[in-house]
Amino acid sequence: MSLDIAAVTFDAENAIELARFWSAALGRDIDPGPDEQGAYFASIGRSDESAAGGRPILMFIQVPEGKTAKNRVHLDLDATDRAAEVERLVGLGATVVHDQDEWGTRWTTLADPEGNEFCVAAH
Repeated sequence: MSLDIAAVTFDAENAIELARFWSAALGRDIDPGPDEQGAYFASIGRSDESAAGGRPILMFIQVPEGKTAKNRVHLDLDATDRAAEVERLVGLGATVVHDQDEWGTRWTTLADPEGNEFCVAAH
């Protein structure tokens, strides 16, 4: 088999702003690229070794339409201190959607500043 996941791509109303949120959330730099005034594309991880180390490339592409429904795919993030990370992410602009406790696992579903859901669980 020769397939591998190359990147996770987010449609966005504002690609730069959404990339800034995820950059701060994950502690990864935004790749150098177009100027930040009206840019329709931004990425994280294309210009460093993080993808080679198993960290996915994240791409953000400006689209004309807004988000209208629940994500069919989302990121699951792992944290040593779920509550502290959720508080930090809310401070960066995320919104708590709900807390869940099932099958011996507790996680929090959040939405990024453009409404894309993602989960944070403790390992």
